[in-house]
Amino acid sequence: MVKYKSMRMKDLKSISSPPKATQHKLLKRRKPNWKICLGLIGVGLISLVGGGLIASSLSNTPLLKRELSSTEAAAFRQNESFSRSTLQMPVISKPVNILLLGIKTNLSDIKNSDGKERKKTGYDAEINSLDGLSDTMMLLRFDPVTNKVVIFGIPRDTKVAVNGKSEKINAIDHESGVAEAAKVVSSTLQGVQIDRYIRLNNFGLEKLIDALNGLTVTISKDIKYQDDSQHFYVNFKAGKQHLDGHKLLNFLRFRHDANGDVGRMQRQQMVVRAMLEQWADPATVTRIPQLMSIVNDSVDTNLSVEEMMAIGGFTFDQSKGKDRIQTLIMPGDYNGDGKHSVSYWLPDAVGIQNMMAKYFDLGQVKDTAKSAKSLRIKVQDTGYYPDATKRLISKLKKAGYQNVQLDKDPKVLKENLETTQIIAQQGELVTSQDVANSLGVGKAEISTTGNLYSDITIKVGKDWQGFEQHSHK
Repeated sequence: MVKYKSMRMKDLKSISSPPKATQHKLLKRRKPNWKICLGLIGVGLISLVGGGLIASSLSNTPLLKRELSSTEAAAFRQNESFSRSTLQMPVISKPVNILLLGIKTNLSDIKNSDGKERKKTGYDAEINSLDGLSDTMMLLRFDPVTNKVVIFGIPRDTKVAVNGKSEKINAIDHESGVAEAAKVVSSTLQGVQIDRYIRLNNFGLEKLIDALNGLTVTISKDIKYQDDSQHFYVNFKAGKQHLDGHKLLNFLRFRHDANGDVGRMQRQQMVVRAMLEQWADPATVTRIPQLMSIVNDSVDTNLSVEEMMAIGGFTFDQSKGKDRIQTLIMPGDYNGDGKHSVSYWLPDAVGIQNMMAKYFDLGQVKDTAKSAKSLRIKVQDTGYYPDATKRLISKLKKAGYQNVQLDKDPKVLKENLETTQIIAQQGELVTSQDVANSLGVGKAEISTTGNLYSDITIKVGKDWQGFEQHSHK
């Protein structure tokens, strides 16, 4: 096992430098290699992880809050590493799946000293703890073979069977531990391997966003909500917004619209994607000491230092290409017909099998492709080109796509897109590309940013308006 001596940030500054004239020539000759910079700083930060304690090896797991038993560790194949060291910095050597759990802990979630549950009385304050329910559940895949990052959203109300009883999947970690949660998620997703986990609470997320100097997100429509009993207030205007940690957390918590928790999952995935893309900003490197300090205080993970560095370097590379980060939501639907006392998300086994085969290299794809006639296509006039949009719908119908409808939501965001987005809402990229070919413009992409009740969402851009005008001359 390779050993590294710890290095403090001030030691990095003390490394001898060439004269200023020589520095100027070097800067003109070549651009900085940020992967090398990340590697050097990462090694220097080993001593900072764990509250300043010196880590003796890159194989350490300094953010592990509770030692896993041999049985629990086996659920994650803890003895099998997915990273390897290089002269620059550790890299991912094979695809890795990481279960991300965003924890929200209220005072009522913590049992009394006698082991009994607390009663809710009025304002149920949120506390800085990792002992609550999993408000956010995602499976992240970092794949060096495809050079893609996949963000697979798992609705927190997903119905699962535990010891013969129906449960919501977000309670498993709270009740039985993270290893059991990983086993249930794996079973629900056709047996996909889960290699590691990350548990992060809301307090830590808020601080993490602030340490990144906030995040820029695109809010699709106005959001306004007030709940005095829980001290929860939201007031956002549609459009591109740069939000600090507190505002972003409220944006993520909001679920009081027609799309409920699934709409909130869209927003959660948007934020996770924005955080991953933030790695493309070299300024992020300068904030690593602060980020690591925050992570140490509010994250529980069985990732080793080397593995964290490998994922950071891989994410930095992928964040520079928008189509390299793909978002998906577990196929299924709510049993929300008013006849059930408990609202569950009911998984679609065939849909899950196909997503696992296509994006997690597991099993075979079942042929369930919809015909052009039955494909659900929603068209959003995001540039407010009503005449051009009508002709786009007409062209698709002439091409055989009969179930094409204008998204009549009056608050569809005006984005003035340069390129028409043809979003594979259900992960069917080939189908999306077929639609793009029928139109002659647009870019097919995999995302969950479209209309939740569509197979394909088309956001009309300026390229269609120009193409359509040219074709009518």
